Amino acid sequence: MERKITFNELRKIKDSLPDGSIRKIAEEFDLTEETVRNYFGGANYTSGAAVGIHMEPGPNGGIVLLDDIAILERAKELIHEEVV
Repeated sequence: MERKITFNELRKIKDSLPDGSIRKIAEEFDLTEETVRNYFGGANYTSGAAVGIHMEPGPNGGIVLLDDIAILERAKELIHEEVV
């Protein structure tokens, strides 16, 4: 399932993740940590892979189209678990 989100919203979610969440997500999805960072707007394609995000210029850092929202949903769960 794909979803549109602003780049700034995506970065806010990444910045709100509890410590160790990038590693946890990487392990759960069998990805490298750099690949997970690339999902959240990083650009290290030497150590990480592309992950199906497409960026378009626009307000709030532009619009990001995510091909698969599983990582995004897991990140939101981890943030919620930290708050609760």
